[in-house]
Amino acid sequence: MRLGVFSVLYSDKGLEEMLDHVAAMGIEAIEIGTGGYPGNAHCDIDELLNDKEKQKEFVDKILSRGLIVSALSCHSNPLHPQKKIRDEADELLTKTIKLANRLNIPVVNTFSGCPGDHENAKFPNWPVAPWPNDFQEILKWQWEEKITPYWKDKARFAEQHQVKIGLELHGGFSVHTPATLLRLRKECGAAIGANLDPSHMWWQGIDPVEAIKILGREQAIYHFHAKDTIIDQPVLNRNGITDMTSYADMKNRSWYFRTVGYGHDAKVWADMLSVLRLYDYDYVVSIEHEDGLMSIDEGLSKAVNTLKPLIFKEATSNMWWT
Repeated sequence: MRLGVFSVLYSDKGLEEMLDHVAAMGIEAIEIGTGGYPGNAHCDIDELLNDKEKQKEFVDKILSRGLIVSALSCHSNPLHPQKKIRDEADELLTKTIKLANRLNIPVVNTFSGCPGDHENAKFPNWPVAPWPNDFQEILKWQWEEKITPYWKDKARFAEQHQVKIGLELHGGFSVHTPATLLRLRKECGAAIGANLDPSHMWWQGIDPVEAIKILGREQAIYHFHAKDTIIDQPVLNRNGITDMTSYADMKNRSWYFRTVGYGHDAKVWADMLSVLRLYDYDYVVSIEHEDGLMSIDEGLSKAVNTLKPLIFKEATSNMWWT
């Protein structure tokens, strides 16, 4: 395994300054945004896409510091009911898959997106209640008319470019649980897998260790985010788990993100890493720092210090005791 970081937290630094900074912190891999919600501070996709010399320069800057790129990330909503937003997200995903192919990066991370509830909708509709039956009708329409057709096409495109798509299981988007990921994978093919972030499992009441097992049995984990979550039970008792309170208003939220080790202890993280290896994920553990109680450097360094002793570095040996 390698310890990585999602470089979006250092969007204020240029590419080379960011690379030097994370390498000095003991990071071994970087996940780089190409646009959409993560922005493109370290990767101008239009500049790189058709210029082999600039592609080489880009890769050389990374490799010369002993780093690899774990994934290109273009989180956005390619199913948005507003055509302009939808088309921009789709174009970005297409370009990102092409660039990943040209740079020999195996994974592109994004969201599944979330459509509206009819053809003339203006905003996404995320149905999460089975009754009244209107919500079931919306969900059926979304999957049959929007979600599956779009991702079937994109899965074929990704396969043609030898790239895997890691969908982050995230609230507000149609694929947000192991079940919805496996449904889409069954309908669209093995190019679709998970960028699994345990922080979004905890607040949904899902045990990340069990989520890893569910997805791991299908070899459906393509990338892994390391981010923690804390549940504030007294606030949860008032607001419920689908809490619309701003992330910035942490005192009044039912749950909020923490850096690794500040929501769950090292044993919990050791269990996750162990089950990842058990189910043959031996790739990058990419830290995503979104802790509102810590600075960027402090939050990242604490995550590194928690995870570094837990990461498996050596290949498994034969079971010499059997």
